[in-house]
Amino acid sequence: MIFIDMKVKIVFKDDKKKTTHKLYLEFIKFIQKNYPLKYDLTIELLGEREGVMTTGSRNTNHTLKVLTSGRMNRDILRTLAHEWIHEYQMTILGRERGPDIGGINEDEANAYSARLIKLFEKEFPNDEKYMYE
Repeated sequence: MIFIDMKVKIVFKDDKKKTTHKLYLEFIKFIQKNYPLKYDLTIELLGEREGVMTTGSRNTNHTLKVLTSGRMNRDILRTLAHEWIHEYQMTILGRERGPDIGGINEDEANAYSARLIKLFEKEFPNDEKYMYE
């Protein structure tokens, strides 16, 4: 399944993470290859929380928000993958939103995001030094 026309817009709202923009872009391409989406997506990398989010959120307007402040890149990317998986569940698999704790969607997003991090680190070993910044 490939959706060629899908575009990703990235909004960096945390200037402290500018040195790792390349890492984020590589990771986004990686997860897009593994979990292609059919709708354009906006990713906001935030320096501080917005609304009721903890470290990340997804909304029905195809926007993912990820908190970056005070976090290692590895944690940021795992959150990004987690929210991406939720977008995939809702838009590709046609699932309804489930509970925030437990349930198939949340458990699957937790497991698959951790899996994606490990696969990314294996495929891009030269980026390991940036993962722990």
